[in-house]
Amino acid sequence: MTTLHQLLRKYNRGDRDFSYQSLKGVALARSVFRGADFRQCDLSGADFSHTDLSRANFRGANLSGADLVGVDLSGANLQGVNLLGTDLHCASLVGADLRGADLRVANLEETDLRGANLRGALLDGSNLYRANLTGACVELHQLSGSDCKETILEALDTGVCALPSVSPQWVAWGSHSA
Repeated sequence: MTTLHQLLRKYNRGDRDFSYQSLKGVALARSVFRGADFRQCDLSGADFSHTDLSRANFRGANLSGADLVGVDLSGANLQGVNLLGTDLHCASLVGADLRGADLRVANLEETDLRGANLRGALLDGSNLYRANLTGACVELHQLSGSDCKETILEALDTGVCALPSVSPQWVAWGSHSA
């Protein structure tokens, strides 16, 4: 079984490709795996709580039953990911791509989903209590079987969602244009 220390050693050497592995139940809490590639991995039951996984690629991975409390998945690719019954309480999924993800009975309480693409995601039975869906791409019928009490739905994009064809440019804090 792969351990946290083995994964961190690889990551710190610059290796970001962890794809197609079985990492079932691995404990990776309070770590940094920014931009890592976990495509098609079995991460069911894994503990990623309070981990920085921003811009990571989980396309087609299995994260069912994983602990993702307080995780940073901003800008992450979660297309077609199995998040069935996953705990994402207080997670950041700002700008994440969740197209076709299975979020049934997931705990998304107080989760930040601003600008996330949820087109085709399964949300039946999910807990969206106090979640922030400002500017998220989701169809209203997707929310019908979810707990949406006190959910922020400002500027919800229920039309056809267009993904940008170019990557956003990152600007360092304090920098400015002439």
